[in-house]
Formats: sequence, structure tokens, C-alpha cells
Amino acid sequence: MISRGLPATGAILVATVLQIAIAPRIAIFGVVPNFIFLVVVTLALVEGPVAGCVAGFLGGLLFDLLGTSPIGPHALVLCAVGYVAGMVTANMFAEGWLLPVTVVLMAGLVSEISYGLLLAVLDVGHAFWTSFVRVMLPGAVYNTVLAVLAYPLLARLLRQDRSVMSFKRLA
Repeated sequence: MISRGLPATGAILVATVLQIAIAPRIAIFGVVPNFIFLVVVTLALVEGPVAGCVAGFLGGLLFDLLGTSPIGPHALVLCAVGYVAGMVTANMFAEGWLLPVTVVLMAGLVSEISYGLLLAVLDVGHAFWTSFVRVMLPGAVYNTVLAVLAYPLLARLLRQDRSVMSFKRLA
């Protein structure tokens, strides 16, 4: 039972380290990729809504604790996004690479907008519409491009059923 969560826990910890150490250095025009988000959505796509929800909460909370923003908004957003991404995938019958990319793009937009709205409600951060145009929308696109590159590797690492060997049926 414990060994089932080790790959996911390891991926979240590695994503957190990458988020803190590498992500600010590969920012494009101030837009920073969200490696924790990529792991959460990949886990939701591969293992389902509960795994995505738990990973989102733990990854978001860890990032909130290590960051300078208020504690909780990132955890709440990633928890909800992980659950919904897992539910969408569980109810879809498509195969191939288009479904994960579409889910990551939509989840990225929802995640960025939700986080921006939470920060606006808490009166932290910049004006919402300015952030939407300069950070949220480009951030969702940046994460989607990274997902195209990272999803096959992450899905293989995080999948509990190791008997699947075909690239076509990774998700």
C-alpha cells in the first residue's frame, strides 16, 4: 500500500524542488511554468480524481508553505483542479495525445484564473485583468507546451499498472 504512493510523492517533491530552483530561471517574459501543476494533472489523468485531488492538495500546500504568498490558495486550487481533471478523464473515451493536452490546457486556464481570483479576494497581488493578460493566459499556454514534452514520461512514471507498454495508451 505504501509503495503505491511513492512514485507520486517523489514526483511531487521533485516538482516542488524544480518549481523553486529551476522555474524562475526559465521564465519567459515573467511567466513561470508550474511543475507541481503538471504532476498533479498528469497524476489525475493517469490514476483518477482522488489521486489528483490528494496530490493537488499536498503539492499546493507544500508550495504555499515554501513560498511568500498566503497559505492555502494554491492548495485549494490544485486540489479542485486535480479532482476535476481526473473526473473529466474518467468520463472520456478518447485515446492518444490530444485528450491530455486539451485537459492540461483547460485545467491550466481554470487553475490560473481560480488562483488569480482567490488572490484578488484576499487583496493580494496585481489587478486581475492585467494578470490575466500578462500571466494567466501565457502561463496556461506555457504549461501546456511543457505538458506535451513531459506528459509521456510522467505518465509512465506515475502509472500504477506497469503492464501497459504502448505509447498510444499511456493515458
